[in-house]
Amino acid sequence: MTRINNNYTQLQGSYLFSEIAKRRTKFMQENPNAEIISLGIGDVTRGLPNTIVQAMHKAVDELANPATFRGYGPEQGYDFLINAIIENDYKARGIDITTNEVFVSDGSKCDIGNIQEIFSQDAIVAVQDPVYPVYVDTNVMAGRSGQFNKEKNQYENIVYLKCDASNNFTPNLPDRKVDLIYLCYPNNPTGMTLSKEEIIRWVDYAKANDCIILYDSAYEAFIQEKDVPRSIYEIEGAKEVAIEFRSFSKTAGFTGVRCAYTVVPRDLKAKDANGNVLLYNDLWNRRHTVQTNLHTMLCTRTSQTVKCLSVPLHLQWRRDC
Repeated sequence: MTRINNNYTQLQGSYLFSEIAKRRTKFMQENPNAEIISLGIGDVTRGLPNTIVQAMHKAVDELANPATFRGYGPEQGYDFLINAIIENDYKARGIDITTNEVFVSDGSKCDIGNIQEIFSQDAIVAVQDPVYPVYVDTNVMAGRSGQFNKEKNQYENIVYLKCDASNNFTPNLPDRKVDLIYLCYPNNPTGMTLSKEEIIRWVDYAKANDCIILYDSAYEAFIQEKDVPRSIYEIEGAKEVAIEFRSFSKTAGFTGVRCAYTVVPRDLKAKDANGNVLLYNDLWNRRHTVQTNLHTMLCTRTSQTVKCLSVPLHLQWRRDC
């Protein structure tokens, strides 16, 4: 009989947000008049703005016309969207990102889950605690977690960085050797941000200890403080140690539309088992082209529209409320 990937047996229960949704649905059925405050997945609650709807209609017309129709696109994303991302998210903040460092996808969750495939199986992983479950579960599936300790409610081989009131929800640097550090800022679920000086501390640590920061900045557009960077690449040297993940879900209401992108700098170097120097950008590109088709033209054109707006959508929503 064909055997399973035994790492899956180390997963604990069902996926957290699926379980929360199941319990919420059951409670609502039993209590139809209850007003629910859901602490589950961070979905949006308002319809798509008219600007986005119009962009979708134009994209449909573009696909309906044989002269402008596009079929399979480049796996990394169309240049017109990538250029809009670079111009508005990075160049506007003095950050030099090139087109071959940006990879468009159908969601940041997918990228964050898949990125671990390009690292060695014996890589030691550090996560903030509490943590977005995708960081942990995908590394469990890959065999990096070790056994689950029920008393501690933690995996033995994963390094947990405490984030609670005792340290102002700001993790300390790891106290042992790690290879991959998952950081999420603004943080999900605590909402905490890091100042520029605090992020410099993490970048310096990664450079000194030869590790990589996987920087989830899905909520970056909500940052208002002047001393809080919107991108980790605002920190000098970060392109040598960090991969950044961005999302359209929370800022453009795209949880049902789906679009995100990941930046993998060409300065980020890797080594194989024989000590040969490679680029993580090349590895991710290879993985991306094998396992990904570019998502729909509707999403691509509407995402381009989002990046070119003079007033960000989440601020338009706030203004209209």
